[in-house]
Amino acid sequence: MTSKRDPQRSDSPSEPRRFADLSPEDAVRMSALVDSPSYRLAFQDPDFIMQHDLRSVRLQLELLKPELILRAHRIKYTIVAFGGTRIVPAEVARARLEALEAERAAAGPSPSLERRIAVAKRVLAKAPYYDAAREFGRLVATENLRVGDDAYVIVTGGGPGIMEAANRGAHDVGAPSIGLNITLPMEQRPNAYITPALCFQFQYFAIRKMHFLLRAQALVAFPGGYGTLDELFEALTLMQTGKTRRMPVVLFGREFWQRTVDFQYLADEGVISDADLDLFRFAETAAEAWEFIQQFHAERRRARRKRK
Repeated sequence: MTSKRDPQRSDSPSEPRRFADLSPEDAVRMSALVDSPSYRLAFQDPDFIMQHDLRSVRLQLELLKPELILRAHRIKYTIVAFGGTRIVPAEVARARLEALEAERAAAGPSPSLERRIAVAKRVLAKAPYYDAAREFGRLVATENLRVGDDAYVIVTGGGPGIMEAANRGAHDVGAPSIGLNITLPMEQRPNAYITPALCFQFQYFAIRKMHFLLRAQALVAFPGGYGTLDELFEALTLMQTGKTRRMPVVLFGREFWQRTVDFQYLADEGVISDADLDLFRFAETAAEAWEFIQQFHAERRRARRKRK
């Protein structure tokens, strides 16, 4: 006959013998104490850390963690590559377009499908920007591998599209690159070409954007959507207002950018000054963008030597 266990005994299956030196009754009471959420160490208590009142602490941790890791890897200088997640390699864009055209052939045309096909054609037309971003990442990484601790390291938002391409270019030549990924409502994961030890995830856009600029020596903005525009205009605003140092800002693809934003119109309307048009320049090739960045910093170094 099987005997029933006393649920109050410390050797009950529901109560491991953690307190063998105590009486069964005291062991149960002690278990209730140490298992209480209030007894958890604060930094090991996710329910505590995620409270609204702890947001300031989370912001500080999110700022500090990447800073300490980048410092440990002796990364002093970065070049930021912004751009759209939807700009993909030509073979991927072509396959998507062909799938839509096959759908039209099978089901017949419809306004919504024609719209999707038109957009897919435009995405395919922008596929060369993926190649250019990859070449830019490769060019920067190749020319700076020999520099050592003073090398420029490519940093992106860590996602797909243009970000993947820039990280991939550095990966092509065995150079490190950084990805600053962000949690989003839709499924999101980092691209496969980021250096694993330099792949970060952020909850807060504000802290992520701070890390984009803390070590930045140049910004290159490829065609993109709201996220790209947000990051670009925040950087331009900070430079315009003197909140951060001047650095090269390259808008890749004059035709896209001049149609997307009429910068000259803003100056003509008096809402920005003519001098604000000098905060950026256009480029059409990776080599042109990289040459401008190198020239900018060479002139700055010469100016510093003269002042000495």
